[in-house]
Amino acid sequence: MDNPPGRLRLAGAALAALVLLFGAVTAWQVTTRAAAAGQVATGSGPLSQDAAEIYRSLADADTTAASGFLLAGNEPAAVRQRYQDDLATASRLLAQAAARASASAEAQRWISELNQQVPQYAGLVETARANDRQGLPLGGAYLRYASTLMQETMLPNAQRLVTAESGQLDDDYAQAESAPWGAFALGLLALAALGWYQLRLFGRTNRVFNPGLVGATAALLAALVWLLAGGLVAGDSLAESRTAGTEPLRALDQARTEALQAHAAENLDLVARGSSDKYSTRWSEVTGALGGAKDGADRGGSLARAERLAPRDAAGPLAEARKQFATWSERHRQAADKASAGDYDAALQGTVGAGKNDTAEASFAALEQQLGQAATVERARFKASADGVDGVLEVLAVGAVVLAVLSAAGVVRGVGRRLADYR
Repeated sequence: MDNPPGRLRLAGAALAALVLLFGAVTAWQVTTRAAAAGQVATGSGPLSQDAAEIYRSLADADTTAASGFLLAGNEPAAVRQRYQDDLATASRLLAQAAARASASAEAQRWISELNQQVPQYAGLVETARANDRQGLPLGGAYLRYASTLMQETMLPNAQRLVTAESGQLDDDYAQAESAPWGAFALGLLALAALGWYQLRLFGRTNRVFNPGLVGATAALLAALVWLLAGGLVAGDSLAESRTAGTEPLRALDQARTEALQAHAAENLDLVARGSSDKYSTRWSEVTGALGGAKDGADRGGSLARAERLAPRDAAGPLAEARKQFATWSERHRQAADKASAGDYDAALQGTVGAGKNDTAEASFAALEQQLGQAATVERARFKASADGVDGVLEVLAVGAVVLAVLSAAGVVRGVGRRLADYR
């Protein structure tokens, strides 16, 4: 038996349900994306940066401990303070990382091991200093043992922490930047269904407009445009935070890591007093990667990559850093030639001479200062781009739901007016 009112009610219910399903799926997908964007800005993003800073602080503590040991009684208070500050910074950031519930189980493992190893390392360094003050040759052995712990255990653990946190940041970026394809598909399906239904009504009644259904179509179309526009705005901000912040910072962290590794090798080579070529070989390997020189050819190292990826306002410090690296390499070569000639004291003064501005140590400090300035710029660019994206996406979700509800209400109103014709 033909029952037009029944079919109208069924069609209206189906259309309203489809539109509301679109709103629900949109809210779910966009809210999930907002949560990931929030993690990028306040969770995995800062954690990734903190992990890199933990590595840098530990590596710098190792090189500074070696510098202080070489200077012995002439060690400036600033060098000792820098060493202590480095360990304090690493300990503070490790405590903060351990307290974050968002840290993965893998990351927590490396954090726990590093928390145990920092005081062990500090104890070895203090033993080395105590022996050296008494004129005992064991001081150098203890320092090399401490550095071995740092270089072969602690820094690899810190690098694993960096890798774990960077991987989590990449996962959050992937989720935050993902397009809500399910919402788009449902929205287009609902829009097509509304259009088809209005054409069917027009064919049966010859009425061009049904205000309720036209309003429903307009609200649904507005929701789709709102979803697309808001998604593009959020995506642009996330892309900016990645290209002007995250990626340049990773390249810069690599350059800073290699600079610290080279500095440690430089100082420990003097501590070894020619008993091994381990550290001179390490210097050549790391500075080759840093500056790009290999087999006499400049192949573009990590400094060049950091400069290439840097935003415009960080390019100046990185260009200056490359100049300082060239000066550092030349001063190191001069000191190494003196050491090879048997003039240890001249090599020592050319490397870490206290209060001198023409040493390899001074060039390294100038290089590190420029790299630090570039890092400050890139962190600020990351924060400026990533902050607030989650809020934009949350507003986007709310707006899409409101428009979907209005569209469903329009469907009910439009079908209700059509049903009135049968009364």
